[in-house]
Amino acid sequence: MAEEYDYEKLRQVGKVSYEALQYAKGLVKPGAKLLDVCEKAEEFIRGKGMVPAFPVNLSINESAAHYTAAINDTLQFTANDLVKVDLGARLDDALGDCAVTVDLSGKHAKLVEAAERTLEAALSRVKAGAELNSIGREVEKQAIESGFQPIRNLGGHAIEREELHASIFIPNFDNGDTTKLEEGQVVAIETFITTGEGFVVDGDTLQIFQKTGDANPRAEEARKISAEIDRSYATYPFALRWIAKSFPSEFGIRRALNELNSLSVLQSFPTLVERSKGMVAQAEKEVIVEKGGCAVVTK
Repeated sequence: MAEEYDYEKLRQVGKVSYEALQYAKGLVKPGAKLLDVCEKAEEFIRGKGMVPAFPVNLSINESAAHYTAAINDTLQFTANDLVKVDLGARLDDALGDCAVTVDLSGKHAKLVEAAERTLEAALSRVKAGAELNSIGREVEKQAIESGFQPIRNLGGHAIEREELHASIFIPNFDNGDTTKLEEGQVVAIETFITTGEGFVVDGDTLQIFQKTGDANPRAEEARKISAEIDRSYATYPFALRWIAKSFPSEFGIRRALNELNSLSVLQSFPTLVERSKGMVAQAEKEVIVEKGGCAVVTK
C-alpha cells in the first residue's frame, strides 16, 4: 500500500512550489546573477511560511542538475544559456518538487518543447497499476521521435514524508522495471532530454549536501557545524552557502564536511553533466497517483 499523506498539506506545498518556480523563471535573464536568483527564490518560499525542500538548482547548458550558487558566486546568466530551474517547498514533512527549462538563447526551442512533451506523455501513463518501464518507454519514444535522446541515468522518483528521492526510480527509457505504481502514491515525473548521448556523469562543482545520521566529530568547529546542520536542516539537503551565513569560513566548512563524510554521515550531490556535453532540457511535476490517472500538485 502507498504511504499515507496529509494531501491537503501536500497541495499547499505544491502550490507554493509552483508559484516559486514561476517567480524564479521570471528572474532568469541575461546578466542576472545566479546567486541572486537562488536566494530570491528561496526567500520567496520562506515568505509563504515554508522553507526550501532543497537548494534551488540552476543548471546551465550541458549541466543537467545539482548546480546551486556558491558562496559569493559571481556567475551571471548569458544570452546563450539553456537554464534548468528545479526547486521545491517544504512544510513540516510535506515536500514539493518541480522544474522547468528557460532558453535564453532562443536556439533550443525544439529541445525545450520535447522535454515538455515527454513530460505530458509520461503523465498520461501515470495511474495505479502502471508499470514503471511503460512510463519510461513513452518518454524514450517521444524523445527519439523529436530527434533527441532521453537521459537514461536520471529520472523521476517517489516522494515520501521527509524523503524527496524515495523508494522507486521512474526511468526515462524502458529499463525493464515492471514495478507498479500504487493508488495514493506521490511521485515526481521528471524528464531529461538531450542533444547528446543520454548519460550524465559527476561534474567538478559540489555545493549541495545532506546529513544522513548522527556524528560526533573530533574537531570543535566540525562539532559546531554538525550541530547547526542538525538544528536547521536535519536530514534535508542544504547548500554550502546556507551554512556560511553562520560560519563565514568556506575552508572551515569544507573541512567540517570532510570530517562528516569520513564518518559516513554525509551525502554529497555534485553537479551532473551530460557525458558528451550535449545540451539538456528538463521538465518536472509532482503528482498523486489515482485509479485512472494522476492529480498534479505542483500547479
